[in-house]
Amino acid sequence: MCRIVGAPRTLLPLLAALLQASVEASGEIALCKTGFPEDVYSAVLSQDVHEGQPLLNVKFSNCNGKRKVQYESSEPADFKVDEDGMIYAVRSFPLSSEHAKFLVYAQDKETQEKWQVAVKLSLKPTSAEQSVKESQEIEEIVFPRQWTKHSGHLQRQKRDWVIPPINLPENSKGPFPQELVRIRSDRDKNLSLRYSVTGPGADQPPTGIFIINPISGQLSVTKPLDREQIARFHLRAHAVDINGNQVENPIDIVINVIDMNDNRPEFLHQVWNGTVPEGSKPGTYVMTVTAIDADDPNTQNGMLRYRILSQAPSTTSSNMFTINNETGDIITVAAGLDREKVHQYTLIIQATDTEGSPTYGLSNTATAVITVTDVNDNSPEFTAMSFYGEVPENRVDVIVTNLTVTDKDQPHTPSWNAVYRISGGDPTGRFAIRTDPNSNDGLVTVVKPIDFETNRLFVLTVAAENQVPLAKGIQHPPQSTATVSVTVIDVNENPYFVPNPKIIRQEEGLHAGTVLTTFTAQDPDRYMQQNIRYTKLSDPANWLKIDPVNGQITTIAVLDRESPNVKNNIYNATFLASDNGIPPMSGTGTLQIYLLDINDNAPQVLPQEAETCETPDPNSINITALDYDIDPNAGPFAFDLPLSPVNIKRNWTITRLNGDFAQLNLKIKFLEAGIYEVPIIITDSGNPPKSNSSILRVKVCQCDSNGDCTDVDRIVGAGLGTGAIIAILLCIIILLILVLMFVVWMKRRDKERQAKQLLIDPEDDVRDNILKYDEEGGGEEDQDYDLSQLQQPDTVEPDAIKPVGIRRLDERPIHAEPQYPVRSAAPHPGDIGDFINEGLKAADNDPTAPPYDSLLVFDYEGSGSTAGSLSSLNSSSSGGDQDYDYLNDWGPRFKKLADMYGGGDD
Repeated sequence: MCRIVGAPRTLLPLLAALLQASVEASGEIALCKTGFPEDVYSAVLSQDVHEGQPLLNVKFSNCNGKRKVQYESSEPADFKVDEDGMIYAVRSFPLSSEHAKFLVYAQDKETQEKWQVAVKLSLKPTSAEQSVKESQEIEEIVFPRQWTKHSGHLQRQKRDWVIPPINLPENSKGPFPQELVRIRSDRDKNLSLRYSVTGPGADQPPTGIFIINPISGQLSVTKPLDREQIARFHLRAHAVDINGNQVENPIDIVINVIDMNDNRPEFLHQVWNGTVPEGSKPGTYVMTVTAIDADDPNTQNGMLRYRILSQAPSTTSSNMFTINNETGDIITVAAGLDREKVHQYTLIIQATDTEGSPTYGLSNTATAVITVTDVNDNSPEFTAMSFYGEVPENRVDVIVTNLTVTDKDQPHTPSWNAVYRISGGDPTGRFAIRTDPNSNDGLVTVVKPIDFETNRLFVLTVAAENQVPLAKGIQHPPQSTATVSVTVIDVNENPYFVPNPKIIRQEEGLHAGTVLTTFTAQDPDRYMQQNIRYTKLSDPANWLKIDPVNGQITTIAVLDRESPNVKNNIYNATFLASDNGIPPMSGTGTLQIYLLDINDNAPQVLPQEAETCETPDPNSINITALDYDIDPNAGPFAFDLPLSPVNIKRNWTITRLNGDFAQLNLKIKFLEAGIYEVPIIITDSGNPPKSNSSILRVKVCQCDSNGDCTDVDRIVGAGLGTGAIIAILLCIIILLILVLMFVVWMKRRDKERQAKQLLIDPEDDVRDNILKYDEEGGGEEDQDYDLSQLQQPDTVEPDAIKPVGIRRLDERPIHAEPQYPVRSAAPHPGDIGDFINEGLKAADNDPTAPPYDSLLVFDYEGSGSTAGSLSSLNSSSSGGDQDYDYLNDWGPRFKKLADMYGGGDD
């Protein structure tokens, strides 16, 4: 048996011990009884019961341990019983007399046998200190053993006591550890027991808050508690012997942390925003502000009250709004909300706990910003009664004028946006008014062309109203009206042909100079004195001309219906009419000439080539006629053979099949294979009729049994025309000429290549280069040079000869390569003669020097040259008695020299 005591008391434990000793001395074994061991269970609670709060535990004796019992409460809306017999609160409510007593039922799930027990709840004092004191004054709670007589035997009945919760104020100042209660078992008289507590706050996080003396069972708290962190601790006390064997069932200890007012109210938002329409009546809901307090909401510490500290601005009414002190709802209390006067109010809201006590309560403030929203209580008004504008005629999408209005409502809202409409003066719908979204102006725009000659002035009646109707009760008119005068400006317009297009019917074949019609244009500008001139714009066949003044159209060529420029018998020509206005304007018109057919085209045979067998059977040739004319100048056609040559009718016969087709057959039994030209006379049905003799080329060939030609030569190959043959011959001749020119060019190129072999660098060859000097002296006779140095190379004795294959064939044997003198960078003028003399000596000793290096260096050309000495090339000799034509054979590089000296006097 376990008990909780405060101060030592010996009466109850003594009685319980005596009863237990007497039972054990008797040696009788009590009989077990199924059901609740107690008739009434009691518990002491605070006034406020929280949802899920454990209240007490009822025990059910299940003797055989096989019964499955289900618990129920007579007040299921307020209390529920768990499977282990623990009673919990279903909802939060203040405990009153109506909740003081209820029943708990236990029912066997299998046998449906039912038991019941009463539960009695009582209130505890409200003062936290008094509750703690009374809990400490509980000196002893004993689990007595009650003896009852049942069937002649004594039965021991256990009773579980519900330990009242221990109430401990938060934020206690100590000293710590602070003793709370002492836990004892009545078996500690005979046994050495050890006590312990388990649960959150003891051996589970947060650990170490509660400790127990294992010997004395004294339970203590080690530090101040914070209800806002943990409001209730649920511990279990255990009693074991020194061997760790359990001697008592664990008991539940509930420690409630009593709230203290240690937290200020906190608004969910520091700034609250709300709106209210202007003109709202008193009592209109605006918004709700909410604050929370971390203290217990079921005590005065957490009960908040709201009030308005200030309102800005205070014009119109200093108390325009009020607030519900419990809910925080803000409503209007005065009339006169006008957005055009005050568009926003700022309220300072205060929340105070302890039900708003100014002495003990803690407070906090927040700001409520209330915006007065606009309603349409002002209609737009025109800034003027009349507006003016002008527009050129025939112009569209042109803004004529801007209509301006004023509206006191909030800009860019439906209550401010203006909608314009034309209520009069525009029956044909030539104008429209659209609203400028930025300025709210009405833009009068032309949407249909206006003709100055028809209307010179428009007077429009316009109205302006808002997108949304005026609010109820507003006395202003819903719209404003004004007039708009629009003047039309005359402009030069395009002349136009009437009708356009103009259609006339004429027979083809009209001769040049025939007047067809007069095609004139009209000038829509009746109030302008202007002249119109005409020109031709499009005439594909160049058949027509137009008089520039009166528009008379005359032919300048024969009209031909069969021309490719005529489509579906219609010929189209376009003309231009231009006025002399400022600026000049023009218009186009189309003349359509429907050409009537005349019989001006003779029919032709179709096809023009055919083939048949040497014998009349088994096939024949079907022919028809081609006539470019149309009915009635075309078919039906008449087909016939000419009288001459006589062999035509002797060899062939023609049979008319219908109006468009005829059949040509062999008249004789056999005709030798070959190409035959058969003239066919075809006559159309025109008035007068037109005949034509067409040639049908017929290939007569050997045929097989199916009537197909078996000759190798086809009519296509045999029937090549003269033009095709000439074209083929021309192609062959051109190809031969190209080949011949290519051969001549190749031979000439070989000759030039052979001539170039004598020269090392033909580009520097002095024989075909003309050297131009800026300034020349008086000639060789005026030069003070020693020309004796220009000696012939063959006068030099060779010391060495180049191997064959290395030197040129016409090159003389040479000495070792001489050293040419190097001229100083800035020589004295007197050294020029010495430099030239030294160069001449070096050149004479260097027979391999090419001619392009210096005019003083010569190649060895051999003896017996037909060209003679170069000394004959002087200005005093005409050279007319010499023949230089042989220079042409040396190649193009000597041609210029031959022209210079062999060209005669020129």
